[in-house]
Amino acid sequence: DQKPLTLPPAATVSQACGAMYARRVGAVLVVDEAHGLLGIFTGRDAVRLLAEGADAKTTRVDQVMTKDPKTLGPRATAMDALLLLNDCGFRHVPIVDGGRVTGIVSRYDFRAKEQARFDDETGFMEMMR
Repeated sequence: DQKPLTLPPAATVSQACGAMYARRVGAVLVVDEAHGLLGIFTGRDAVRLLAEGADAKTTRVDQVMTKDPKTLGPRATAMDALLLLNDCGFRHVPIVDGGRVTGIVSRYDFRAKEQARFDDETGFMEMMR
């Protein structure tokens, strides 16, 4: 039931960065009209683009995105996602089902779950005192 941030390939880097900032996410999935994944644009891409002196207001995301990124299907496990994130050095992995984007997994998703687990365990220990 995710609603990942998506944009068309003609969106500018400036628009992508504004959308990422508004949604508080680190990546945009670039999709076609049928919601098929074309690529991924991340904060790392934005930093690289600016360091190279490109204009974020005129550069399109499809010019600087990672094309045809590795993906996982909806039946992949958390371990599958962690292995792919770790082995490839990614921060985000799109979830694709039947050629259509259905979600995205990030490293932060796992950190948040671990923090919640830690908070639960700490709270339990405090109650036992």
